Amino acid sequence: MTHPIPFTPDLSVKPEVTGFFDTQTNTISYVVKDPLSDACAVIDSVMDIDYAAGRITHDGADKIIAHIREHGLDLEWIIETHVHADHLSAAPFIQEQLGGKLGIGENITVVQDTFGKIFNEGTEFQRDGSQFDRLFGDGDFYQIGFMTAHVMHTPGHTPACMTHVIGDAAFIGDTLFMPDGGSARADFPGGDARALFRSIQRVLSLPADTRLFICHDYGPNGRDIKWETTVADERAHNIHVKDGATEDEFVAMREARDKTLAMPRLIIPSLQCNMRAGQLPPKDEDGKTFLKVPVNTL
Repeated sequence: MTHPIPFTPDLSVKPEVTGFFDTQTNTISYVVKDPLSDACAVIDSVMDIDYAAGRITHDGADKIIAHIREHGLDLEWIIETHVHADHLSAAPFIQEQLGGKLGIGENITVVQDTFGKIFNEGTEFQRDGSQFDRLFGDGDFYQIGFMTAHVMHTPGHTPACMTHVIGDAAFIGDTLFMPDGGSARADFPGGDARALFRSIQRVLSLPADTRLFICHDYGPNGRDIKWETTVADERAHNIHVKDGATEDEFVAMREARDKTLAMPRLIIPSLQCNMRAGQLPPKDEDGKTFLKVPVNTL
């Protein structure tokens, strides 16, 4: 078991965060700007797919690109908090338009090995994370302009989940939802409810005023969509892990709840693309691209 590498966030650094909500997948993508320069990062972008028609478009990514160009920003990083199972990443499309380095957690190799087998990928599919420009380990850091981003390994939802802490803001992927939404599922291959609880505790050990930016919101009970909360709010009000919740209680709840959940609608195309850093599977000899459907496997 690895031991978390401690660090102290600099809450005086307040990145400018712009969220982009994708209505088809309830995903929030972010442009994170350094307040002292034009440098920025994009976190958890979305590529659009009409699954029934097999048609790929980039409307959501185009909005992010237009925002960056309109404000004269310099894209330095394109970050994936994890290998998403509910939407396709637009990272390669954005990188082609604007540059920037593409980063993900180093346990992408575990995910690639697991799903490489599930989708019966051949030996030409590299399982070493080489599709990405940077593989982050726990405690790693990188620069966005004058801001230092710290990376925390927060597995449980997937083995490769990472939380990116940038000044007073933390981008937590699917680890936690808004307080009335609870926590992420942990039943995908490689998921672990006990590991998820411990990762959540690590996130909630950040300073109380730390802003938390989530990856999905479904507007429970008909409320408006939201994507920003704080450590203090989560500790006080999260329906699954507020202060006083025990690990065993959480694991029992999470495992029981996960048994009732259907697979995400886009899990099959999402995993095939996202384990390749957002690239579609390679074309066949006729120049056509296909997605596989594993039967009775997921």
